[in-house]
Amino acid sequence: MTWQEFTALLVLASAMSFSPGPNTTLSTTLAANGGLRRAMRFVVAVPVGWSLLLVLTAAGLGALVTAAPTVRVAVKAAGIAYLLWMAWRLWGADRMAQASAAQLRVGFWQGVGLQFVNIKAWLLALAIVAGWVSGQAQPLLRTGIVTGVMILFALASNLAYAAAGALLRGWLAQGRRLLMFNRAMAALLVLTAAWMLKA
Repeated sequence: MTWQEFTALLVLASAMSFSPGPNTTLSTTLAANGGLRRAMRFVVAVPVGWSLLLVLTAAGLGALVTAAPTVRVAVKAAGIAYLLWMAWRLWGADRMAQASAAQLRVGFWQGVGLQFVNIKAWLLALAIVAGWVSGQAQPLLRTGIVTGVMILFALASNLAYAAAGALLRGWLAQGRRLLMFNRAMAALLVLTAAWMLKA
């Protein structure tokens, strides 16, 4: 892989990993409601699930999803339904830990599974495989490089968002701030679901 290709990969990884989406929204929300420690299972689950998705996409699963419209629709529908369910659970949560990992049932394995119904994750995996792996020399080495980069970026972005959520805990504990925060996060999840519907 040339340094130009690697630089382009880093730019794409930065833009996609640090822009708001289902993972970063949940990392922030879980840490704001239950603390950074409680959110860490989900924060770690994101890169694990993402790397699995990327490797499986490179191995041919991506081609199956793009070739079978029914599978694509099913993935999209499951992702939208999951985001709307979480938004509904968040909407009325007005006490610390009420919308924590236990309430939302978002633990490690749910975080891993969420990557497979996250259309943003699928689009990124397909773009990376098409641009950096398919039809290139040494596809296994390239898959290893892009997977390593994306694991680091997924972990860094979700940890940063979770840390921001944890820093807000004291401020959110006053008055109706937590309710307003959770409603804003719920609205972001609904907007993400609407974007997924169009994608």
